[in-house]
Amino acid sequence: MLTKEFKVDNLTVKKYDTRDAMGEASGKETAEYLRKLLSRKDEVWIIFAAAPSQNEFLATLAAEPGIDWGRVHAIHMDEYVGLPKSHPAGFGNFLDRTIWSKINLASIDYIGPERDPEESIKAYNKILEEHHIDICLMGIGENGHIAFNDPHVADFNDPARIKKVDLDLTCRTQQVHDGCFATLEEVPEYAMTLTIPTLFACDKLVCVVPAPTKANAVKATLYGPISEACPASIMRRHKDATLYVDADSGKYIE
Repeated sequence: MLTKEFKVDNLTVKKYDTRDAMGEASGKETAEYLRKLLSRKDEVWIIFAAAPSQNEFLATLAAEPGIDWGRVHAIHMDEYVGLPKSHPAGFGNFLDRTIWSKINLASIDYIGPERDPEESIKAYNKILEEHHIDICLMGIGENGHIAFNDPHVADFNDPARIKKVDLDLTCRTQQVHDGCFATLEEVPEYAMTLTIPTLFACDKLVCVVPAPTKANAVKATLYGPISEACPASIMRRHKDATLYVDADSGKYIE
């Protein structure tokens, strides 16, 4: 059940009593937006985030009827560097399992964990130069990151579209908290990420953030300064962004 809806600057915030309610509502609302978009556009491009926080949302979205996925093109926003292609924690593999294998997409472009970073940059730069991205489906990290733009590498005016970054300790520890890796030592130290201006250029941002481990990040996003110290705070300046939280992640909401 929706328990609170309000705005902080331009950002719409919707708080639900449970994680399941949050996931269902965000999935259904995104599906409705996508259906309307497809009614007036020949094709749609979407950036997908890969994280366990997106499970309920992606399950709902994949099951929604009346979406012509054959006119939807998918890219993903970030990927580890140096993982084997078959590694279950790879973000492309996560998205295959949770949604991409369940729908009939027009195309999928993988960053590829085994790929040379310069090859990834070249390939994704071409996609982003040639296509306008309509929707970004995203989350927020425990340190306030969006994609793998951790605070120490975040740049609201980044000249790059995609870049290689080193991951800070909080970010790498989160991957263990999420159950993606058994130990911190297994978590890669580097990743490829779409930059903040690339995400911000999308027409619509859908940000789904459950769980108590994200409560401080949600608080900083909504009530702190708009700053690279909390990269997610930039959503407050976007023309069409919605943040979905549950009772746990939204426990500091005033």
